[in-house]
Amino acid sequence: MRRRMGLGAVLLSLLAVVLTGCWLFREPAEVEYLKSDLPREENPQVDRDELRQLVEGNREFALDLYQALRKEEGNLFYSPYSISSTLAMAYVGARGTTERELADTLHFDLEQGRLHAAFNYLYLDLNRRPEERRVEGEFELTVANSLWGQQGYPFVPEFLDVLAENYGAGIRLVDFVSAPEACRRAINEWVSNETNGRIDNLIAPGALSSETRLVLANTIFLKALWPVPFEEELTEDRPFKLLDGGEVMVPTMEKTLNADYAEGDDYQAIRLRVKGACSVFVIVPEESKFREFEESLDAGVLRTISDSLEWHEVDLFMPKFSYSSRFELREALSSLGAAGAFSPGADFSGITTAEDLWLDDVVHESFVGVDEYGIEAGGATAIQLPTAPPPPPPAELRIDRPFVFFIQDSVSGTILFMGRVTNPLQN
Repeated sequence: MRRRMGLGAVLLSLLAVVLTGCWLFREPAEVEYLKSDLPREENPQVDRDELRQLVEGNREFALDLYQALRKEEGNLFYSPYSISSTLAMAYVGARGTTERELADTLHFDLEQGRLHAAFNYLYLDLNRRPEERRVEGEFELTVANSLWGQQGYPFVPEFLDVLAENYGAGIRLVDFVSAPEACRRAINEWVSNETNGRIDNLIAPGALSSETRLVLANTIFLKALWPVPFEEELTEDRPFKLLDGGEVMVPTMEKTLNADYAEGDDYQAIRLRVKGACSVFVIVPEESKFREFEESLDAGVLRTISDSLEWHEVDLFMPKFSYSSRFELREALSSLGAAGAFSPGADFSGITTAEDLWLDDVVHESFVGVDEYGIEAGGATAIQLPTAPPPPPPAELRIDRPFVFFIQDSVSGTILFMGRVTNPLQN
């Protein structure tokens, strides 16, 4: 019987992939590692074009996945970066049709060796952000990987080499065969440690079985403050229009600021900077056109809107919100073209020489919260020239209806998280 497991985040996200087939557990302090002797490549030679291909491919996948997930009602939020990077570790061992299906689904356009070098470059770059840009307590961004495998199971040495060089990971040897619940608790403890205790039950009781052979996990955690906080005394309950035509009263922040702003026939958009090296990109479709806009949203539309942003003064009204999302992604990923990877016929022979492995499920959970201190753009100075026309009046953006938003790394453009808010009161 197939078993399922789960995952989570808070302006962070986690992903877990379970490969099933047929795998000894020690207490966490005694866990042994199976790891290649090769050190991590700390200075991967990746050119700009390769990094661009990785980022653009991840963006294509992020929007494809959004189209598969948006059919569910209510708010949604996930980390496409976390999902892509975790599946990339499984992709190391994919061969034949399984390799081609995963590449097409995930938009992995680089050949295997260059792809993993590019993921390594991006991982190292993201984890350096706090060191490069940190003002203590104002910006935190961490990404971590871990693998958990059955003791005595025959893993292919080349698989271990790629993991060591490009993902900085070895395999923690545990006993899924005899003690799957103890393994589950150990993995959850690792996840909790990596997420500052915010996610402490990633894998639900009973989710792992004696047939589990390998679990791959990724965590991403982001915490960032606005350059200038919203003033709490200006926050008040204001109406937010729902998709069914109703309204709810939600705490709404208010501020006049300068920011990258754009508007079209059927949307308004704004990019809000945060301290550190990230930004929040919000797109607010015209009232009554949310579903139509959402259906059309792809990487091309996102790029067009992003390219149209211009520095502008904006009277911003933005709701406070906090909610979580959880997805079992097997059906969504299968619909995007990776169905074969989720069947006993999958080819992950690059991982093991033993019995067949396949993806059991990919479960993703995330949490996001935005308030007066969480995000904000910095001020700007207007320069008036004698022959220039007067500056335009401030644009007004009332985020009082459903909207889509992205949290991006400002340097590479990587979409770290994305989501949809249809009701800010929904938890």
